[in-house]
Amino acid sequence: MIGAHQPQNKSRARFIAIFRWAAALAVLAGLLHFLPVAPLRAALAGVPPVRFAIILVLYLCAHAVGIFKWRMVVNTAGSELDVSTSAQCYLGGLLGTLFLPSIIGGDVVRLAVGLRRSPRPAAVLAGNIVDRFLDVAAQATLVLLGLILLPGSLPGQFAVVARKLLLIGLAIAAAALLALVALWKPLLAGRSLHFRRRIARFRHAFGSVRRSPQRVIFGWSLGVLIQGTFILLNALLAISCGLFLPFRVWLFAWPLAKLAALLPLTQGGVGIREAALVALLLPFGAPSSLALASGLIWEGVIIAGGLLSGLTALVLRKLETANGQ
Repeated sequence: MIGAHQPQNKSRARFIAIFRWAAALAVLAGLLHFLPVAPLRAALAGVPPVRFAIILVLYLCAHAVGIFKWRMVVNTAGSELDVSTSAQCYLGGLLGTLFLPSIIGGDVVRLAVGLRRSPRPAAVLAGNIVDRFLDVAAQATLVLLGLILLPGSLPGQFAVVARKLLLIGLAIAAAALLALVALWKPLLAGRSLHFRRRIARFRHAFGSVRRSPQRVIFGWSLGVLIQGTFILLNALLAISCGLFLPFRVWLFAWPLAKLAALLPLTQGGVGIREAALVALLLPFGAPSSLALASGLIWEGVIIAGGLLSGLTALVLRKLETANGQ
Protein backbone atom coordinates (compact mmCIF):
# COMPACT_ATOMS: atom_id res chain seq x y z
CA MET A 1 0.00 0.00 0.00
CA ILE A 2 2.78 2.42 0.90
CA GLY A 3 4.60 1.71 -2.34
CA ALA A 4 1.41 2.24 -4.33
CA HIS A 5 0.86 5.63 -2.74
CA GLN A 6 4.41 6.90 -3.45
CA PRO A 7 4.00 7.35 -7.26
CA GLN A 8 0.68 9.08 -6.62
CA ASN A 9 2.27 11.44 -4.09
CA LYS A 10 5.15 12.20 -6.47
CA SER A 11 2.70 12.93 -9.30
CA ARG A 12 0.71 15.21 -7.01
CA ALA A 13 3.85 17.07 -5.90
CA ARG A 14 4.93 17.43 -9.53
CA PHE A 15 1.50 18.77 -10.47
CA ILE A 16 1.59 21.31 -7.64
CA ALA A 17 5.07 22.49 -8.68
CA ILE A 18 3.94 22.89 -12.30
CA PHE A 19 0.82 24.75 -11.17
CA ARG A 20 2.83 27.17 -9.04
CA TRP A 21 5.34 27.84 -11.82
CA ALA A 22 2.37 28.48 -14.11
CA ALA A 23 0.95 30.88 -11.51
CA ALA A 24 4.31 32.70 -11.32
CA LEU A 25 4.48 33.02 -15.11
CA ALA A 26 0.86 34.22 -15.16
CA VAL A 27 1.61 36.99 -12.65
CA LEU A 28 4.68 38.07 -14.63
CA ALA A 29 2.71 37.92 -17.88
CA GLY A 30 0.04 40.14 -16.33
CA LEU A 31 2.67 42.68 -15.29
CA LEU A 32 4.21 42.64 -18.76
CA HIS A 33 0.79 43.07 -20.36
CA PHE A 34 -0.12 46.18 -18.39
CA LEU A 35 3.32 47.81 -18.34
CA PRO A 36 5.17 49.32 -21.32
CA VAL A 37 7.64 46.76 -22.66
CA ALA A 38 10.13 49.08 -24.38
CA PRO A 39 11.35 50.82 -21.17
CA LEU A 40 11.52 47.44 -19.46
CA ARG A 41 13.64 45.95 -22.23
CA ALA A 42 15.95 48.99 -22.21
CA ALA A 43 16.31 48.81 -18.42
CA LEU A 44 17.22 45.12 -18.51
CA ALA A 45 19.75 45.72 -21.28
CA GLY A 46 21.33 48.51 -19.21
CA VAL A 47 22.73 46.09 -16.61
CA PRO A 48 26.36 45.21 -17.52
CA PRO A 49 27.10 41.47 -17.24
CA VAL A 50 30.20 42.23 -15.16
CA ARG A 51 28.13 44.13 -12.59
CA PHE A 52 25.61 41.29 -12.48
CA ALA A 53 28.45 38.81 -11.83
CA ILE A 54 29.90 41.00 -9.07
CA ILE A 55 26.47 41.35 -7.44
CA LEU A 56 26.05 37.57 -7.64
CA VAL A 57 29.40 36.98 -5.90
CA LEU A 58 28.52 39.46 -3.13
CA TYR A 59 25.10 37.81 -2.80
CA LEU A 60 26.76 34.44 -2.24
CA CYS A 61 29.20 35.99 0.26
CA ALA A 62 26.25 37.31 2.26
CA HIS A 63 24.79 33.81 2.29
CA ALA A 64 28.14 32.49 3.55
CA VAL A 65 27.50 34.66 6.61
CA GLY A 66 24.00 33.15 6.63
CA ILE A 67 25.50 29.66 6.92
CA PHE A 68 27.47 30.76 9.97
CA LYS A 69 24.34 32.32 11.52
CA TRP A 70 22.14 29.29 10.87
CA ARG A 71 24.71 26.87 12.29
CA MET A 72 25.21 29.04 15.36
CA VAL A 73 21.47 29.14 16.09
CA VAL A 74 20.74 25.43 15.53
CA ASN A 75 23.83 24.42 17.51
CA THR A 76 22.75 26.70 20.33
CA ALA A 77 19.60 24.61 20.38
CA GLY A 78 21.83 21.51 20.67
CA SER A 79 21.87 20.07 17.12
CA GLU A 80 25.66 19.43 17.04
CA LEU A 81 26.01 19.94 13.27
CA ASP A 82 29.47 20.40 11.75
CA VAL A 83 30.38 23.07 9.20
CA SER A 84 30.06 20.80 6.15
CA THR A 85 26.62 19.50 7.12
CA SER A 86 25.41 23.00 7.99
CA ALA A 87 26.59 24.27 4.61
CA GLN A 88 24.80 21.40 2.86
CA CYS A 89 21.58 22.17 4.76
CA TYR A 90 21.71 25.90 4.08
CA LEU A 91 22.87 25.75 0.45
CA GLY A 92 20.43 22.96 -0.32
CA GLY A 93 17.72 25.19 1.11
CA LEU A 94 18.64 27.96 -1.33
CA LEU A 95 18.22 25.49 -4.19
CA GLY A 96 14.98 24.17 -2.70
CA THR A 97 13.53 27.68 -2.70
CA LEU A 98 13.48 27.50 -6.50
CA PHE A 99 11.44 24.31 -6.59
CA LEU A 100 9.24 24.36 -3.48
CA PRO A 101 6.30 26.70 -2.72
CA SER A 102 7.18 30.19 -1.41
CA ILE A 103 10.57 31.05 0.08
CA ILE A 104 9.76 28.85 3.09
CA GLY A 105 10.16 25.85 0.80
CA GLY A 106 13.90 26.05 1.34
CA ASP A 107 13.34 25.28 5.02
CA VAL A 108 11.94 21.89 4.03
CA VAL A 109 15.26 20.98 2.39
CA ARG A 110 17.31 22.29 5.32
CA LEU A 111 15.27 20.21 7.74
CA ALA A 112 15.33 17.14 5.51
CA VAL A 113 19.13 17.09 5.68
CA GLY A 114 19.55 18.39 9.23
CA LEU A 115 17.02 16.08 10.85
CA ARG A 116 18.70 13.08 9.27
CA ARG A 117 22.26 14.06 10.15
CA SER A 118 21.87 15.48 13.66
CA PRO A 119 21.86 13.30 16.80
CA ARG A 120 19.16 15.67 18.15
CA PRO A 121 16.54 16.26 15.41
CA ALA A 122 14.30 18.27 17.73
CA ALA A 123 17.12 20.78 18.17
CA VAL A 124 17.42 21.22 14.38
CA LEU A 125 13.69 21.90 14.09
CA ALA A 126 13.64 24.31 17.04
CA GLY A 127 16.81 26.09 15.87
CA ASN A 128 15.49 26.48 12.32
CA ILE A 129 12.27 28.02 13.64
CA VAL A 130 14.28 30.48 15.74
CA ASP A 131 16.51 31.30 12.76
CA ARG A 132 13.48 31.98 10.56
CA PHE A 133 12.03 34.19 13.30
CA LEU A 134 15.31 36.12 13.45
CA ASP A 135 15.20 36.66 9.68
CA VAL A 136 11.65 38.00 9.85
CA ALA A 137 12.62 40.19 12.84
CA ALA A 138 15.59 41.53 10.87
CA GLN A 139 13.34 42.42 7.93
CA ALA A 140 10.82 44.06 10.25
CA THR A 141 13.67 46.07 11.79
CA LEU A 142 14.69 47.35 8.36
CA VAL A 143 11.08 48.20 7.48
CA LEU A 144 10.76 50.10 10.77
CA LEU A 145 14.02 51.93 10.08
CA GLY A 146 12.72 52.84 6.63
CA LEU A 147 9.47 54.14 8.14
CA ILE A 148 11.40 56.28 10.63
CA LEU A 149 13.47 57.80 7.81
CA LEU A 150 10.66 58.15 5.28
CA PRO A 151 8.22 60.86 6.46
CA GLY A 152 9.63 63.48 4.10
CA SER A 153 9.45 61.10 1.13
CA LEU A 154 5.99 59.64 1.65
CA PRO A 155 3.02 61.24 -0.08
CA GLY A 156 -0.13 62.06 1.87
CA GLN A 157 -1.24 59.57 4.50
CA PHE A 158 0.85 56.69 3.10
CA ALA A 159 3.26 56.79 6.06
CA VAL A 160 0.40 56.56 8.55
CA VAL A 161 -1.15 53.62 6.69
CA ALA A 162 2.21 51.83 6.47
CA ARG A 163 2.84 52.22 10.19
CA LYS A 164 -0.65 50.93 10.98
CA LEU A 165 -0.10 47.88 8.75
CA LEU A 166 3.20 47.14 10.47
CA LEU A 167 1.62 47.48 13.91
CA ILE A 168 -1.27 45.22 12.84
CA GLY A 169 1.22 42.59 11.65
CA LEU A 170 3.12 42.72 14.94
CA ALA A 171 -0.16 42.51 16.88
CA ILE A 172 -1.24 39.43 14.92
CA ALA A 173 2.12 37.74 15.57
CA ALA A 174 1.90 38.55 19.30
CA ALA A 175 -1.69 37.26 19.46
CA ALA A 176 -0.69 34.01 17.74
CA LEU A 177 2.14 33.53 20.24
CA LEU A 178 -0.14 34.17 23.20
CA ALA A 179 -2.74 31.77 21.78
CA LEU A 180 -0.10 29.06 21.43
CA VAL A 181 0.99 29.53 25.04
CA ALA A 182 -2.61 29.47 26.28
CA LEU A 183 -3.52 26.34 24.30
CA TRP A 184 -0.29 24.45 24.95
CA LYS A 185 -1.58 22.25 27.79
CA PRO A 186 -4.98 21.51 26.18
CA LEU A 187 -3.20 20.45 22.98
CA LEU A 188 -1.06 17.97 24.94
CA ALA A 189 -3.99 16.49 26.85
CA GLY A 190 -4.59 12.85 25.94
CA ARG A 191 -1.48 12.54 23.81
CA SER A 192 0.70 9.42 23.90
CA LEU A 193 3.83 9.25 26.05
CA HIS A 194 5.99 9.00 22.92
CA PHE A 195 4.46 12.19 21.53
CA ARG A 196 4.91 14.01 24.85
CA ARG A 197 8.57 12.98 24.96
CA ARG A 198 9.10 14.47 21.51
CA ILE A 199 7.48 17.70 22.64
CA ALA A 200 9.66 17.69 25.76
CA ARG A 201 12.81 17.41 23.63
CA PHE A 202 11.52 20.22 21.43
CA ARG A 203 10.88 22.43 24.48
CA HIS A 204 14.32 21.60 25.86
CA ALA A 205 15.90 22.76 22.57
CA PHE A 206 13.98 26.04 22.74
CA GLY A 207 15.09 26.41 26.35
CA SER A 208 18.72 26.07 25.28
CA VAL A 209 18.27 28.98 22.89
CA ARG A 210 16.41 31.03 25.51
CA ARG A 211 19.31 30.57 27.93
CA SER A 212 21.71 32.15 25.38
CA PRO A 213 20.18 35.59 24.70
CA GLN A 214 23.53 36.98 23.56
CA ARG A 215 23.59 34.51 20.67
CA VAL A 216 20.00 35.36 19.76
CA ILE A 217 20.86 39.06 19.67
CA PHE A 218 24.01 38.34 17.66
CA GLY A 219 21.95 36.21 15.24
CA TRP A 220 19.45 39.04 14.84
CA SER A 221 22.33 41.48 14.18
CA LEU A 222 23.74 39.17 11.52
CA GLY A 223 20.26 38.89 10.02
CA VAL A 224 20.02 42.69 9.77
CA LEU A 225 23.48 42.77 8.16
CA ILE A 226 22.59 40.07 5.62
CA GLN A 227 19.19 41.50 4.70
CA GLY A 228 20.65 45.01 4.56
CA THR A 229 23.32 43.74 2.17
CA PHE A 230 20.64 42.25 -0.08
CA ILE A 231 18.80 45.59 -0.11
CA LEU A 232 21.99 47.45 -1.03
CA LEU A 233 22.78 45.01 -3.84
CA ASN A 234 19.22 45.32 -5.17
CA ALA A 235 19.49 49.12 -5.08
CA LEU A 236 22.75 48.97 -7.06
CA LEU A 237 21.11 46.77 -9.69
CA ALA A 238 18.20 49.21 -9.84
CA ILE A 239 20.60 52.06 -10.54
CA SER A 240 21.94 50.07 -13.50
CA CYS A 241 18.34 49.78 -14.71
CA GLY A 242 17.98 53.57 -14.49
CA LEU A 243 15.94 53.59 -11.28
CA PHE A 244 17.28 56.11 -8.76
CA LEU A 245 15.60 56.09 -5.36
CA PRO A 246 16.80 57.07 -1.87
CA PHE A 247 18.15 54.09 0.04
CA ARG A 248 15.58 54.66 2.79
CA VAL A 249 12.85 53.86 0.25
CA TRP A 250 14.49 50.50 -0.44
CA LEU A 251 14.75 49.89 3.31
CA PHE A 252 10.99 50.19 3.51
CA ALA A 253 9.82 48.52 0.29
CA TRP A 254 12.25 45.65 -0.32
CA PRO A 255 11.71 43.71 2.95
CA LEU A 256 7.93 44.04 2.58
CA ALA A 257 8.12 42.67 -0.97
CA LYS A 258 10.19 39.76 0.31
CA LEU A 259 7.69 39.09 3.09
CA ALA A 260 4.93 39.04 0.45
CA ALA A 261 6.82 36.18 -1.22
CA LEU A 262 6.08 34.04 1.86
CA LEU A 263 2.62 33.45 0.44
CA PRO A 264 2.65 29.91 -1.04
CA LEU A 265 0.95 31.00 -4.27
CA THR A 266 3.82 30.73 -6.73
CA GLN A 267 7.07 28.80 -6.97
CA GLY A 268 9.67 30.45 -4.74
CA GLY A 269 7.55 33.61 -4.54
CA VAL A 270 8.38 34.41 -8.18
CA GLY A 271 5.99 37.04 -9.54
CA ILE A 272 4.52 37.88 -6.14
CA ARG A 273 7.76 39.55 -5.05
CA GLU A 274 7.99 41.59 -8.27
CA ALA A 275 4.32 42.64 -8.19
CA ALA A 276 4.64 43.71 -4.55
CA LEU A 277 7.81 45.68 -5.29
CA VAL A 278 6.14 47.54 -8.17
CA ALA A 279 3.15 48.41 -5.95
CA LEU A 280 5.31 49.51 -3.00
CA LEU A 281 7.62 51.72 -5.08
CA LEU A 282 4.82 53.36 -7.09
CA PRO A 283 3.91 55.98 -4.38
CA PHE A 284 7.54 57.17 -4.43
CA GLY A 285 7.39 58.01 -8.13
CA ALA A 286 9.22 54.94 -9.37
CA PRO A 287 8.24 54.07 -12.97
CA SER A 288 6.58 50.65 -12.88
CA SER A 289 8.67 49.32 -15.77
CA LEU A 290 11.93 50.20 -14.03
CA ALA A 291 10.74 48.76 -10.71
CA LEU A 292 9.79 45.53 -12.48
CA ALA A 293 13.12 45.45 -14.30
CA SER A 294 15.04 45.73 -11.02
CA GLY A 295 12.89 42.96 -9.56
CA LEU A 296 13.48 40.67 -12.54
CA ILE A 297 17.24 41.24 -12.46
CA TRP A 298 17.27 40.42 -8.75
CA GLU A 299 15.23 37.30 -9.51
CA GLY A 300 18.02 36.34 -11.90
CA VAL A 301 20.53 36.72 -9.05
CA ILE A 302 18.37 34.52 -6.80
CA ILE A 303 18.02 31.80 -9.45
CA ALA A 304 21.72 31.81 -10.37
CA GLY A 305 22.68 31.84 -6.68
CA GLY A 306 20.29 28.98 -5.92
CA LEU A 307 21.69 26.82 -8.73
CA LEU A 308 25.29 27.50 -7.70
CA SER A 309 24.40 26.79 -4.07
CA GLY A 310 22.82 23.47 -5.01
CA LEU A 311 25.91 22.53 -7.01
CA THR A 312 28.16 23.45 -4.07
CA ALA A 313 26.03 21.38 -1.68
CA LEU A 314 26.31 18.41 -4.06
CA VAL A 315 30.11 18.78 -4.26
CA LEU A 316 30.37 18.97 -0.45
CA ARG A 317 28.24 15.86 -0.15
CA LYS A 318 30.40 13.92 -2.62
CA LEU A 319 33.62 15.05 -0.90
CA GLU A 320 32.21 14.00 2.46
CA THR A 321 31.23 10.60 1.07
CA ALA A 322 34.65 10.13 -0.54
CA ASN A 323 36.44 11.00 2.70
CA GLY A 324 34.17 8.66 4.60
CA GLN A 325 35.14 5.81 2.33
